[in-house]
Order: sequence, then structure tokens, then C-alpha cells
Amino acid sequence: MKVYLQTLGCKLNESELEAWARDFAARGDEIVTDPRAADTIVLNTCTVTAQAARKSRNLTRQLARGNANAQIVLTGCYATMSQEQATALPNVALVVPNADKEQLVRLAGARWRDREFEMGANGCRVPEAASGELTPPPLPDVDLGDALRTRAFVKIEDGCNMSCTYCIIPLARGRARSRPQQEILDQVRALVASGYQEVILTGVQISDYRLEEREAGRGRLRGLCDLVAAILGETKLPRLRLTSIAPWDLDEELLDLFSDPRLCRHLHLSLQSGSSTVLRRMRRPYTAKQFADAVTLARQKIPDVAITTDVIVGFPGEADVEFQESIEFVERMNFARVHVFPYSAREGTLAAKLPLPVADLIKDARGKAMQKVATASQERFARLNLNKAFDVLYEEDPNGAGSWLGYTDNYIRVTTRSERNLCNRILPTRLIELVPEGARGELI
Repeated sequence: MKVYLQTLGCKLNESELEAWARDFAARGDEIVTDPRAADTIVLNTCTVTAQAARKSRNLTRQLARGNANAQIVLTGCYATMSQEQATALPNVALVVPNADKEQLVRLAGARWRDREFEMGANGCRVPEAASGELTPPPLPDVDLGDALRTRAFVKIEDGCNMSCTYCIIPLARGRARSRPQQEILDQVRALVASGYQEVILTGVQISDYRLEEREAGRGRLRGLCDLVAAILGETKLPRLRLTSIAPWDLDEELLDLFSDPRLCRHLHLSLQSGSSTVLRRMRRPYTAKQFADAVTLARQKIPDVAITTDVIVGFPGEADVEFQESIEFVERMNFARVHVFPYSAREGTLAAKLPLPVADLIKDARGKAMQKVATASQERFARLNLNKAFDVLYEEDPNGAGSWLGYTDNYIRVTTRSERNLCNRILPTRLIELVPEGARGELI
């Protein structure tokens, strides 16, 4: 069958999408980049905010209008938390909750065979709701070809044991659980053999990676540090990148591993608020000062490290003075990138019942103010790296005009001119000029 894959939300969702693409291809199915050419459409949904859930519903309807003959398979956090609603969306043939994601390829294939049998030789049914839709709306392009040749996401854990008052992820994905280290190493080796230049370790919170292995009759707990050291020591992977790490789990043992140049100088530490009183209401187990101390330690250990983060504005009860504390803290931290989110109440979380909700107009104004600081911070970080040389992994020439895009190990987006094919090559590049969202570089 012909399969189109699409995702919304986090890098963990992207890692799952890539794994399914490889598994479908191994079965002999064809991965297509145009949903109108697909027999089966798989959408990995998100529900971390109300807007993400709405996008999941809207994209499902859009995909159904664009290809009335395809079966749609919904999975991910929205499909898990709102299964009845997801099942009722047009053309949805199968809903796979997060707990069954490992079986998605098999389930989708079985559902397709059943569907072929049900429809017989007369071809596909066209749902009444979709009739008359001849011209599908434009959809975002997903070219899995380049994505599968340059950087690959590898999921090392799933779920979360935290009880942050605002977060629905523990409800949607369950408690933390880790993959066996040997299984991860085997996957990384296979990716290297297939030509990948960079692997990104991902999960809900990768510092939760914990695995007890039996050695000589005794249990030994292996953590993220052990896994990273094993990948660096036992594989020939050119570049390894980490995703979200809990600020309280950032220790010197892990930071010492960054002496290996293959480990990308990039740490994503989720802040959520620069106000310690808001952090207490969020049930985040640190103060603003403790977070700042972790950032200071990382910068002492790793020259030119990029620290990226997430910030929520408009959390229930966030007073003007608390927002001011938060925005001033973010400004002082000089983050390389900040993802700004307005607080979104999620049913089933403690924060949804907290008093003193912040009005939407105030949240919107605070979001714009925080985003202004975030943009200036990103530009400032890129400026600090001008006239320095970095190894850049080039990924694509989006317009076919010799203007290549890639990333430094410390996550600066670089564009450079070359008539050569730079795709999937790591090349020394000097950053010479700021451009929107990054820097322009010259090949050395």
C-alpha cells in the first residue's frame, strides 16, 4: 500500500514517524510525499495545548477532504486523550492510542487488508461528506527522503513520572519507561550504516532514561550518561544530539562527555517560568536561581554551548510582577532559542482548576512581549558566534538554486552558497553575517 505520514507536535512524535516510515518500507509498502497519492494516511497527533488539539482535528479533516479514498490512521496524544472524538472524524478507519504505537504498522496493514476485502473489486467508497471536493487544499510538504538521509530521531524513553500541574503528557503517555541500551546501540549502528550523519536522542524527558541490567547476579542502574558514553564509545556516529533534559538532572558527569566533539554542544533545558513563585505553583522542582546555576555550570563546561528552553506565559495567578520577573530572567539568560507558549488549560490537570485565570488579552500581550525578548536573544547568540568556524551538517537546497541550509552542532541555522551537492555532508564553515533565523556562512 502507499502510505503518507504526517506529524504534529514534539520531536518524540517525529522520531516515531521516522520509525514507522522505516517499518512500512521494510514491509514493502511505499512511502509517498503527497497525501493525495496515499492509500493510508497516518497522522501522529498532539494535545499539549488546546491549539494543538484543534490543529490535530483540522488537519485530519483537511487530509480527508484532500483524499476521500484513503483510510486515515490517527495516533498520538490527541487520539489517546479524545478517542471517541478522534474516531468520529471523517475517513478515520483506525485510532491507535499511545500504548499501542509499537503495533501501529501491523495494525494499519491489517486494517488495509480488511478494507480491501470489504470493498471488493469495485474500488474505494467515497464518503458522502467528501463528495464534491475535487481540489484539495494545500498541505505542508513532508519530504522523508532528505530527512531519512541526514538526521534521525531515536526514541530512548517514553512517558513521564513528573506531576507538573499544567502538563497533560503523563496522562497521555503514561509513566516513564526506557528502551534497552543494546537495542538503542543496534539502531544507531544501523542508521550509521545507512548513511545518517546525526542522531538525536529523544523522549518525553531523556534524562529520565533509567535501565536496570543484571550483571553477575546484581542489578546495575544505567542512566542517560551511560547510554551517551556507550554510543560515543561503541559506534562510529559522526554527530550525536540530545533533546530535552530536566534542569535538575544536569550534572558534571554528563557535561564532561561534551569533551567529545561528536556530542553536539546543545542543551534544551525547559524553564517554563522565570518566576520562582510561579514555578512552585507549576510544581517544578527548582527555583529560578537553581536553573540559572545549572546554565552557568553548562557554559563553564562547554564553550559556545547553545541553551534552548520553553517558557509559558499567563499561567493561572501570574501577577504582573511575576511576569516581569520571568521576562527579565529570560533576557538575562541569553538563551539561543526560546519557545514561547501561552498557558492552555488541559482537562484532567491540576492547573485547570486553579483560581485567578489570566485573561486571553493579557496572555496574548505577554506572549508577544516574551517573543520579542526571545527573538532578540536568538539573534544575540548567533551574533556572538560570527567570525567563528563550525562544522555544519548541510541538509537541503530547498529551491534548487545552490543555497544550502544546515545546522552547526550548537544549533545555529546556516545558509551558504555552493554549486556542489552538499546534502548530508558535514563541512567546516565560517559564520560571516546574520540573516533571519540564523547566519550566512562561507565554506572553508
